[in-house]
Amino acid sequence: MTRSFLLATAVLLPASLLAILIALAFGSVAIAPADLLAVVAGDGSRLHDTLVLELRLPRALAAFAAGGLLGLAGALMQVLLRNPLADPYVLGLSGGASVGALLAMLAGLSMFSVSLAAFAGALLSTVIVFGLAHGTGSWTPTRLLLTGVVVAAGWGAMISFLLAVSPTAELPGMLYWLMGDVSHARNPYPAWIVLVLVVLLALPLGRTLNVLARGPMQAAALGVAVRPVEWSIYIAAALITATAVMQVGAVGFVGLIVPHMLRLIFGNDQRVILPASALGGGILLTLADTLARTMIAPEQLPVGVITAMLGVPVFLFLLYRSR
Repeated sequence: MTRSFLLATAVLLPASLLAILIALAFGSVAIAPADLLAVVAGDGSRLHDTLVLELRLPRALAAFAAGGLLGLAGALMQVLLRNPLADPYVLGLSGGASVGALLAMLAGLSMFSVSLAAFAGALLSTVIVFGLAHGTGSWTPTRLLLTGVVVAAGWGAMISFLLAVSPTAELPGMLYWLMGDVSHARNPYPAWIVLVLVVLLALPLGRTLNVLARGPMQAAALGVAVRPVEWSIYIAAALITATAVMQVGAVGFVGLIVPHMLRLIFGNDQRVILPASALGGGILLTLADTLARTMIAPEQLPVGVITAMLGVPVFLFLLYRSR
């Protein structure tokens, strides 16, 4: 574990810093490295200070925190369902958050209220999926997965209905949020607090999660309290996914491809994969948002479009490699 952990740290920490620096330097107006260093040293021009410190830095930190949350949620969901292709959105969390956010937008509420509504919708979806999957007995990964797919389809129908009856003036903002939008994320610190806390709480469970990944029967035989651990994983994954959705909207593929790709590189030790997924997800979403800001500058693309464009071929390649 130590060698893999040190290797992952040596690779991903510098890559994280580099991704944030790239996000600060590039956009509709590029900033030279010397000017960026001047801003960091406190000697930058007023224009560069405004661009870096007031506009790009909060956005880059928000994108990194949300990507880290999605990557970590994907790693936890894949352990819970014992399926390397599981995704935090597969259980309808994104759909519930999207319905809550769209209802708040239609009501003309502030962006803070929209974020709270998205969070409430994701938690409501969690309760519905878990309640239906559990029923009068215990749930299995297959039952949970199927229930999530059905609930997600129901949320999708509700989203289509809301878009159909929405005023024309409201549609662009609603569609951008559905495709993922980091431009309104001005306060990244709550997401960072959640990310750091969940990583710190999950690390001591790494050995337990390694055993659980082998199957519930083997885990129970080795003394693991399977049901409480599974409940804890599901609740944690739901909460951090809801936090990410509240921050940047509905962004797909991050939680799917990042943990899977990291397993191919660093192995399947959860003590390494969990923090690595947090860093890898942050790197991916930060770079994707930078690309979304620069591809057709000064216009901006939804970051979910970029993650899908990157995620589909990468996912197909990983699927081919893992045959």
